[in-house]
Parts: sequence; structure tokens; C-alpha cells
Amino acid sequence: MTAYRWTQRLLRRGVNGRTAVIAVPYFWLLLFFLVPFLIVLKIAFSETQLASPPYQPLLQWASDRVVEVKLNFGNFMFLVEDSLYWSAYLNSIKVAAISTLLCLLVGYPIAYAIARAKAVWRNVLFMMVILPFWTSFLLRVYAWVGILKNNGLINNFLMWLGVIDQPIVMLQTDFAIYVGMVYSYLPFMILPLYANLEKMDLTLLEAAADLGCRPLRAFLSITLPLSKPGIVAGSMLVFIPAVGEFIIPALLGGPDSLMIGKVLWTEFFSNRAWPVASAVAIALLLLLVVPIALLQRVQGAAAKGAH
Repeated sequence: MTAYRWTQRLLRRGVNGRTAVIAVPYFWLLLFFLVPFLIVLKIAFSETQLASPPYQPLLQWASDRVVEVKLNFGNFMFLVEDSLYWSAYLNSIKVAAISTLLCLLVGYPIAYAIARAKAVWRNVLFMMVILPFWTSFLLRVYAWVGILKNNGLINNFLMWLGVIDQPIVMLQTDFAIYVGMVYSYLPFMILPLYANLEKMDLTLLEAAADLGCRPLRAFLSITLPLSKPGIVAGSMLVFIPAVGEFIIPALLGGPDSLMIGKVLWTEFFSNRAWPVASAVAIALLLLLVVPIALLQRVQGAAAKGAH
């Protein structure tokens, strides 16, 4: 009877099943996104101090019954004045953009092949794409250290074949970073592309062939434009996390590979400059607002088109 009474009370107050279902994701976002964001935002406006925690509170008692609010905008001004942060942001955007383009060039043929494969093979090929997710991300990046180092798998194999006389320096270079980026984020490009290509109406290609259109022109005129939502979704799913990547540049890149993720790590844990690091994180989030909004717009247009 108790559960029944509570249900009746909720219904009288306008809380029905639909409202309860919608409230679950909103509560999740409130708890795990908005609250941490507000905490980081609060730290970004505070001042650094040699204590634990290494920042001063925003609200301080100035006198009896008087609360003083101290907002420090110098942390954000410091990001504008110091070229280190500008270089880190620009280099992160460059690395993320090139990695996204490489993932698109590699992932589109794979997604197209899976979507056009026979049904009996499609699930097997799809499983091969998502299989790397079953292992630790850190272990997969560490594996590339063993593959790319001077006495690693690639150099030993090339020297055994007699192609090279001395090892090729691949580890701790930009090449290693792009290899790690493409390998790690390629499934994020393939999955939305496959979902888009698999739902495509193949009768359009048949009609184009009946009208004398060659396969390449049919692909450029029909398949490629119709797969634009998948391209945009996959590109954003790769670009957004790649901008703030830390593990891949730290393990595969050299000391000169400056990315914003490494800057955040240094400011938080080495320099213990939490207010500056929080300002860097807030600026990075604002930088990613545009691609996130673009992703939502494309997904909304695709959903409207499906209906």
C-alpha cells in the first residue's frame, strides 16, 4: 500500500512515467557534468595559494555578517598573455584536425565495405571494428611503443628484410602521435559512417546505373552527399576528444609535442596551479562548443529527415 500511495501522490503532483524517464538523463547530466563544471569554474576564478587545497575560497568573511566575493580574472588574462597556451591550443587543434582527416580517409572505405558486405559477414566485420574496445586504452597505446621503438617490431622486421641498415626513428615523433590517434579513434569514425551507409537506399544507385551513370560518378553524386551526416558525426566524435588527448602525446610523442592535455596535467599535478589549470579547462570547453553544436545540429537534421 505504501508504494501505491506514493505513486498516487506523484501522479497528483503531475509526475508521470514519461516525466520520470526524462528526469533520469537530466539528473545524470546535472550530477556528472554541471556540478563538476561549476566546481572547476569556481576554481578558475580563485587565486593560487601554497596550501591544501592550492586555491583560495571565493567567499570570505570580511567582517561580521559581511561576505566578500573575490573574483580573480587574472587566470584567464594569463592565458591570453602567455604564448605557451596559445601554442598548445593551436597545436592541439592542428593534431586533432589532421587525425580526423586521416581517420576519415581510412574509415570511410572500411565503413563502406562493411555496409555493402553480405549479411553473413557484416556482423563479423563489425565485431572486428569494435574488438579493440574490449582491451584497455592505455595497454593499446603502450603496445605501439613496442612496435615503433628503435628495436621494435617494425624496425627489426625491416632490418631482417634488408630494407634498412639502421633503425628508423618513429617513436617520440609527430608520426607516432598520428599513428596512435588514428588507431585509437578510428572506430569512432567507422561506427556512425556504417550506420549511415547501411541505411542508404540502394535503389538510387540502381536507377543511376540504369541511366548510364558510372560507379565513380554515382558515388560522388549520390553516396557521398547522402553520407554527409555520418561524415560530420564521425568527424566530431574524433575531433572533440582528440583535442584534449593526453595519453597518446605523453607516451608516443616527444618533449616538443605540446598539446593542451599535457599542459593541463603539468599545471594541475606538477605546478599545482589549480586556478590556471581550471581556466585552461574552461577555455578548452568553450573552444569545443562550436563543434559540439555542429554535431547536434547535424544529428537533429538527420533525425528530422528520417521522420
